[in-house]
Amino acid sequence: MRYMVTYDMMETMRNANQWLGATALSMASYPIFSMTPNPAFQWLAAWGEVTERTFDRMVTKPDWGIRTFTCEDGKDHLVSIDTVVEKPFCNLLHFSVPGRRKMKRKILLVAPMSGHYATLLRSTVKSLLVDNEVYITDWHNARDIPVSAGKFDVEDSTLYLAEFMKALGPDTHVVAVCQPAPLALAATAYLAQEDPAAQPRSLILIGGPIDPDAAATEVTDFGRRVTMGQLEQTMIQRVGFKYPGVGRMVYPGLLQLASFISMNSETHAKAFSDQIARVARGEDGDHDRHNRFYDEYLAVMDMPAEFYLSTVERIFKGLEIANNEFTIEGKHVDIGKIDNVAVMTVEGGNDDISAPGQCIAALDLLTGLPDDKKKNHLEPDAGHYGIFAGSSWRNNIRPVVLKFMDENSGAAKKVANKNAAA
Repeated sequence: MRYMVTYDMMETMRNANQWLGATALSMASYPIFSMTPNPAFQWLAAWGEVTERTFDRMVTKPDWGIRTFTCEDGKDHLVSIDTVVEKPFCNLLHFSVPGRRKMKRKILLVAPMSGHYATLLRSTVKSLLVDNEVYITDWHNARDIPVSAGKFDVEDSTLYLAEFMKALGPDTHVVAVCQPAPLALAATAYLAQEDPAAQPRSLILIGGPIDPDAAATEVTDFGRRVTMGQLEQTMIQRVGFKYPGVGRMVYPGLLQLASFISMNSETHAKAFSDQIARVARGEDGDHDRHNRFYDEYLAVMDMPAEFYLSTVERIFKGLEIANNEFTIEGKHVDIGKIDNVAVMTVEGGNDDISAPGQCIAALDLLTGLPDDKKKNHLEPDAGHYGIFAGSSWRNNIRPVVLKFMDENSGAAKKVANKNAAA
């Protein structure tokens, strides 16, 4: 029962606020109040509508919302989201377009498991779906995974990525966004040692903390200030009886959301007060800018406690990736063994999560890779979100990434054939 009471208390508070919003909306919307128009009732109804939606979306997994796609033939084709590999903690999804010719580039998009669902990369998927076969890691909410499924830490995550790479074959281009960048690098090094023929053609690391100490941010400062004991006592809780993962130790998504909001609390407070005013004036919409953003931003998932704690201890505090000391089941994973996979890093000049310098550190670790297979791109005015979504990604970063893939499309295949012949 340890920590289960606090988990249920957070869920109770969330549920109560959702109910308060629904109650206020229902009460202030009674037809009888229309007899005596009063701005107070309009404001109360608007507050209730925004509040109910806000707290409801926290436990709702967003939909991908990618249903049709216009191809070169000028026709709209349905988009089918198929499960290629099914695992307890993650599924590998494929965005297939029936009726469209198979695209030359095959991209594995590694989504972050840092509190949000993989749908955070929806716009990234849409932009790549135009002329690529797109696959993505769809991490599961830990509260929905039974305790019988076992543990899941950074080593397990790395093995998952290696398995997905092997399943897709050596003609794959891997794009890791933010948090999984160090583990995607480790997974590639793991394949370089264990199964060289299965290595991807290229690896693109976007805004990842390869070396968190290379440039300090609020995230890295927090990791340095607290001890592992403090983290376990204050951040880890047991899933309550409401969900299938009852009893599983997790880092709750609601706690992660609270930390996200606290970093820009004034901005979020203004956004919600402005939205209440828009709703009261009848200027809102179900898919307006506010709702599109917060439907995704507020939808959070729980992380397995082992994954969260081992990430902080081994990636941020121990710097195992940065120092090339990462191990899996006691065996050293040598990043220097990567010698034929082209590697590119992407950083944003205004990134306050993974500051410039943290991701490019990966290139120094690739001692066995020729310089002509290494590349870094710095987007001067982009923040953390902008390096994988928005105009900076669409107009500047995406073209450079796809060009890098095309320039290195044949290398891995030749090496794979050579190894197979040997």
